[in-house]
Amino acid sequence: MKTLDQYNFAGKKALIRVDYNVPLDNNFQVTDDTRLQATIPTINKIRKDGGAVILMSHLGRPKSGPSEEFSLKHLIKYLDDTFKTQVKFADDCIGEEANKLAAALKPGDILLLENLRFYKEEEKGDVEFARKLSQLGDVYVNDAFGTAHRAHASTAVIAQFFPEKVCGYVMQAELDNAKKVLERADRLLHRYYGRGQNFR
Repeated sequence: MKTLDQYNFAGKKALIRVDYNVPLDNNFQVTDDTRLQATIPTINKIRKDGGAVILMSHLGRPKSGPSEEFSLKHLIKYLDDTFKTQVKFADDCIGEEANKLAAALKPGDILLLENLRFYKEEEKGDVEFARKLSQLGDVYVNDAFGTAHRAHASTAVIAQFFPEKVCGYVMQAELDNAKKVLERADRLLHRYYGRGQNFR
């Protein structure tokens, strides 16, 4: 998987798995924007290259399909203000409207899809659901480290439909940190138990 800096998104529609599972108050206002802020560099890089951005995420744990409480539409104003643009919103993550909005995107545009978990197929890792999602973009970007270990449709399964896969800045930072921890552990083991052995 390429890193973000190894890829030029000019003319591409980047389908990005982000983690926008953020807390909302009773008025559906974001009370902690840490996860939203973390994705800004990735989105800015793609837009600066001349690419369009399609954001997909889950929010909460909806039990039986769409619900107002867990709609990602509550994040639109925050994203509008952050990126100084009118963020488009598809009230479904697959289907005719999502396909139409994605197809019409121009360089620099941002499209937010509705909550992936409004479909049970997301958490089940359904291949057909992943295929439908994949049709929205040209290149897949995973920038949701917190969900990357799950075999969900929008993470592990969807990647098979993209010849071009890219690691976002959030994901890259976590992978770099994990590598440093492993290397530090190796050095400690060698210090206490001798050299010339590989302990991983």
